[in-house]
Amino acid sequence: MIKEEILYQGAEAKIYKTRYMDFDVIEKRRIKKSYRIREIDERLISTRTKEEAKLISEARKSGVSVPIIYDIDLEKGIIVMQYLKGDRLKDIFNSLDEEKRKKICIEIGKSIGKLHKNDIIHGDITTSNIILYDNSLHFIDFGLGEKSSEIESKGVDLHVLMEAISSAHSKYSESFKFVLDGYKKEIKDDYEKVEKKIEEILRRGRYR
Repeated sequence: MIKEEILYQGAEAKIYKTRYMDFDVIEKRRIKKSYRIREIDERLISTRTKEEAKLISEARKSGVSVPIIYDIDLEKGIIVMQYLKGDRLKDIFNSLDEEKRKKICIEIGKSIGKLHKNDIIHGDITTSNIILYDNSLHFIDFGLGEKSSEIESKGVDLHVLMEAISSAHSKYSESFKFVLDGYKKEIKDDYEKVEKKIEEILRRGRYR
């Protein structure tokens, strides 16, 4: 019998470490909702599983490092992915030396820029959802992602990361400016629009 280890349980899915074809993998299993009509629940689970897998595939094509997908079960809402035996950025960010932290933030910005150039919105960019594996930053968990060309969506995507850094790594909150430096290298034409949108989102938060 294959031994499974639950790594995370959220409102929408459970994340397991298990085995597939003789190697370690991650299985993301979407949770059924008893309060929803069964047919609607099954349709939602299938659609969201398909959309997430599609976003991960498109992210890879755009040049962003993501887990390899090995198998998808739309009926059960399962995605079987590569197990990245690396460090969550959240766990190591504060202990990095200044130069390494700056370099990583620039790389994060470049990766987000590549996603946004292809209208891929991650939806939950935090240091918990970036893994340093094999000397490369890998983005995980596209469960809240979408396709959108809207500047608003891109601004919100970056603002989520800014808030995450300010919250989990408050001592190094200024590091977000290096994320924007990297982002600017990739996005170029739309950079000023996105930057203004982030400022607008910040103002909205202040006057709530």
